[in-house]
Amino acid sequence: MNLSGLLMIVMKSLRQHALSTAVTILSVALACGMMMSVFAIKTQTREAFVIDDTGFDAVFGARASQLQLVLNCVYHLEKSPGNVPWSIYQLLKYETPGVDLAVPYAVGDNFRGYRIVGTTGELFERFKFRDGRKMEVESGGRIFESNVREAVVGSYVSQKTGLKRDSIFKPFHGLDYNPQEQHEQEFKVVGVLKPTNSPTDHVIWISIDSMFRMEGHVLRGGGGEFEAGNAPEIPDQFKEVSAVMLRYVPPDSDPMVGFNLSQKINYQGKKYTLAPVAEVMLNFFNKIGWMTLVLEMVAYLVVVVAAAGILASIYNTMNERRREFAILRALGARKATVFTIIILQSALIALVGSLAGFIFYAAIVLGAAHVIRDQVGVMIDILRMHPIFWITPLLMIVVGGLAGILPAMKAYQTDVATNLSPMS
Repeated sequence: MNLSGLLMIVMKSLRQHALSTAVTILSVALACGMMMSVFAIKTQTREAFVIDDTGFDAVFGARASQLQLVLNCVYHLEKSPGNVPWSIYQLLKYETPGVDLAVPYAVGDNFRGYRIVGTTGELFERFKFRDGRKMEVESGGRIFESNVREAVVGSYVSQKTGLKRDSIFKPFHGLDYNPQEQHEQEFKVVGVLKPTNSPTDHVIWISIDSMFRMEGHVLRGGGGEFEAGNAPEIPDQFKEVSAVMLRYVPPDSDPMVGFNLSQKINYQGKKYTLAPVAEVMLNFFNKIGWMTLVLEMVAYLVVVVAAAGILASIYNTMNERRREFAILRALGARKATVFTIIILQSALIALVGSLAGFIFYAAIVLGAAHVIRDQVGVMIDILRMHPIFWITPLLMIVVGGLAGILPAMKAYQTDVATNLSPMS
């Protein structure tokens, strides 16, 4: 019997038991979709947070955990541990060997839950992501001017809040949105950033001078207190920043700059903290690696359950098909042919389920991508290729074929004489 004949028999059996076949294919599809999505999301999130970092090498801030500093200033998730005097920022910017770029960040306000960050125009002029891209505004927009209440809005903030170029808004005090804490000052949106698929899309950027002058903000950079308000000029001695974002010179110029700064600030000093972004996030992912391992084990378990479903589905039909196999044997089919039919049937169920699994994969990843982008601004690419996309179907077909061995052995042992006896 040739392959087309075997497939015809298999398809006939699948149609005869359409309900159990459909349920089994659904369970296989769910197992494959879960396995592919777990590995794809794990890979992309790790790359986004550890490899494809934000373009800064380190965060300098008040004494705190390095993870808190990175989450606060890079991913805009944590609260600021304290402030740093303006003089320290200037020291890092102008007098620290090996520092190529130092950008001050001042936080403390929000608009409908989206963080407002005060900084300088240097962020837009000199900062670049690792792939060379800059933060650019959409056509017709521009960067805010210093000493003016103007804002540049991240693309995701614009999408969620409706803020567009020439929109007017009032910030809210604090990092958590409270409708009762609205400031009186109005800011004008002068530009909307092009999407970067990074946490910067979740931020509203204003000049650091405007942040200093925000109602209720008290500057204590020099030990005393100073409310800038409408003061013609703010003395440097009172200015302070939440953190300073650092980019070092290329490694071939000074490969030890990061190590030397870390030794001087983290181990020899006690007032400030230097947090290397990539290293901190790598350590963080290594510590929570057990969570992804658990998800992987669950995915493997679901695959085993799906294989058991294939076995049960086919095995439960064996009694009904004994006469069918006996007729095949009487017509000249060998025992090996009957065995092959069952293995082929279970493998075909696994194949169809694996292909249907891409539908579940798309649904799971789309849902996860929405949550991840909403929380941290990192974009998951559903079409990003991954070896798991071909490993999973192959694995499932092999597992499905193995699951068919037991019912195949039962079919193999079908007694021709007994099962061809006249039915009473």
